[in-house]
Amino acid sequence: MEAFEVLILVVSFIFFIVVGVPIAYSIGLAGIITMLLSIDYLPAATTFAQRMATGLDSFTLLAIPLFIFAGQLMNNGGIAARLVEFAKVMVGRFPGGLAIVNVLANMLFGAISGSAGASASAIGSIMHPRMKKEKYDESFSVAVNISSATTGLVIPPSNILIIYSLASGGVSIAALFLAGYIPGLLMGLALIGFAAAYAYRHQYPTVEKTTWREKLQKFLAAFPSLLLLFIVLGGIIAGVFTATEASGVAVLYCLVLAFIYREIRWRDMPDIIIKTTLTTAIVLLLVATSIGLSWVMAYQEIPQNVSAALLQLSDSPFLILLIINLILLFVGVFMDMTPAVLIFTPIFLPVVTEQLGINPIHFGIILIVNLCVGLCTPPVGTVLFIGCSVANVKIQSVIRPLIPFFLVMILVLLLITYIPELSLWLPRTLGF
Repeated sequence: MEAFEVLILVVSFIFFIVVGVPIAYSIGLAGIITMLLSIDYLPAATTFAQRMATGLDSFTLLAIPLFIFAGQLMNNGGIAARLVEFAKVMVGRFPGGLAIVNVLANMLFGAISGSAGASASAIGSIMHPRMKKEKYDESFSVAVNISSATTGLVIPPSNILIIYSLASGGVSIAALFLAGYIPGLLMGLALIGFAAAYAYRHQYPTVEKTTWREKLQKFLAAFPSLLLLFIVLGGIIAGVFTATEASGVAVLYCLVLAFIYREIRWRDMPDIIIKTTLTTAIVLLLVATSIGLSWVMAYQEIPQNVSAALLQLSDSPFLILLIINLILLFVGVFMDMTPAVLIFTPIFLPVVTEQLGINPIHFGIILIVNLCVGLCTPPVGTVLFIGCSVANVKIQSVIRPLIPFFLVMILVLLLITYIPELSLWLPRTLGF
């Protein structure tokens, strides 16, 4: 692709974003404008529309609205509160107990719901008042909630791993789910370590000691929610159902659980369905336009040119991976996760798989962890805005306490990047 056409693509996309055009439309318009440099308007628009339509014609994508629906049921069904209580009796006695509870609850709820935004909202609304009451610094408590909410995007089931599977041309979803466990747990443990050290240094209080009977009671109350993880992933690994079918099972299970808990009534269902529909529409429009743009980039040979440019800089896998990480960290600051995965997977995946021999499952985890950092950073940090909104705290006051958490996440990212077995050991052990 000629430099002029690349420039037009980048400049037009940035222009639409700056003037306030929604990102899905910005992606689509930038793609069509780039096509107009080499194709007439009618075939350009028709081809782009066809690519959008055929891109959404996928049975795998059906899992996204179903997992979103399951997440909405969890968010409204009392599951978050039970997970917080369970986490509190398990780790509340450690230094900075409530901070550790916040991270662990986000890991559990995020893994079950598959949504960082839902996790930050649900756990933040429960934990922030409690941490404030115990004299925790408000900005620190919000920073803990925001950074730990992203762990659920790596720990399965995760919608973004399904989207990566689509963008990569069919990498096994089951293998990606398995690959996310150790990196997700590693990130959560690293955040717990820093939060505990910070809380200990500032002498934040711990939670009152609980008896084993109370621990058992809280575990039994949370057990049905935790069981969903084993049902979904266990069913996929055992070959009982596909990832898409697993999402349907998750919806049915969450619906039954919510009514058993008596946290949802039938009159609440229309509102939950409307929220699910709106979120699904936003996500799938992003998916459609990003698939169209991915085709434009393939047509204009962007991946081949990027690969050649990177290899001209260096033939060292260590350095190329470092450059890709830096680019993705930068991209994550300005672009939401879904379009970033759909746009940059076809650009970088050929480079790392064909030139560096990196497993596409391993690269998928690298990509997702990179973009998780971007969810916590302005100006497009979705989780940052949700976390601050729930706690009613200004974004400016949260940035400084967030910086150490960024550094912890980046350290984990480097470990995941340069130690492939962290991602690949579990899938290989289980035959994926």
